Amino acid sequence: MTAVGVSAPGVAEIREVGGAAFAWLSAHRDDFALGEDALTLDGHVDATWKPLGELAQTCASVRSHTRPTDPLHARAADLLRFAWQETGRGELFLRLQRLEPFATYPLEIYSVFAAAGLRHAGYEAAAATTARTRSWQLTEQDPTRRLGVLRAERRSGIHRPERATQALRRTWLGGLPEPWTFERSSGYALTHVVFHLTDWGRTPEGVPADLAAYLDQWLPSWLDTCLDAGMWDLSCELLVVAASLPRPPDPATLQHAWTRIARAQRESGALPEQDFGDDPGADREPDFLRCYHSTLMAAFAAAQTVKCLSGEDDEGQGVPG
Repeated sequence: MTAVGVSAPGVAEIREVGGAAFAWLSAHRDDFALGEDALTLDGHVDATWKPLGELAQTCASVRSHTRPTDPLHARAADLLRFAWQETGRGELFLRLQRLEPFATYPLEIYSVFAAAGLRHAGYEAAAATTARTRSWQLTEQDPTRRLGVLRAERRSGIHRPERATQALRRTWLGGLPEPWTFERSSGYALTHVVFHLTDWGRTPEGVPADLAAYLDQWLPSWLDTCLDAGMWDLSCELLVVAASLPRPPDPATLQHAWTRIARAQRESGALPEQDFGDDPGADREPDFLRCYHSTLMAAFAAAQTVKCLSGEDDEGQGVPG
């Protein structure tokens, strides 16, 4: 990727946001741990597996986007090891497979570890058997989720003829909609489409030319809208997208956005999902479930933006053990 050129203080500020976010994540690692309800049919996936999977995805991405000598690399690798240990080094995925054989979220989370070189042969064999059934292949999902499942299958060694292109053109972004129809839900949908197309920022060339041109024209306006609304979580996801495109936005756009993200970040390193304005409790430290994802996205966006601005390619990373 070609460096776009930006002043050193700008890069330093972005790195500081990422470093502070990782400090908070490390301090709160126990909050990501799987509870006793992680393997119960009535367990709350959004409060157990989802945070752990998102921690793993962010750390795997940051590890691949930073050099081994970078302190962020070491922190990401450490938290990725923690997340893998929480899964029993993959054994819990096999137990989940037996409890919910047709649920896709175990494979989606497992694939993050598989892409990082952390694999469990028993689970992969069981998942591949399920993926050959008509029931699995005919599961009804929205197109964006379908892209994610297909990506998870490929990461986990499952190959079948369904093409991601068909799902892509049924997504909001894939249809090149009227730009003024952008809203929160479509924003999150488009960011995840780009995440899946680029393998979470690793392959910018995975974005088709017409989508890349569309995003090049409209992403800066959407980002500015989200920043004005204090939507810090979505703003960080859009910053990841911006830094994952074949041609990133101009440095001034990125600099402006990161200045606002830095101001919104708490001293602890936490970044709230949303600015609640005049809420009397707005200055209090946000609770875990209201800031963990936005803090993860701040860490991810910082690493991806620094890589983009410095013109560095991803380094080949070893298995963290």
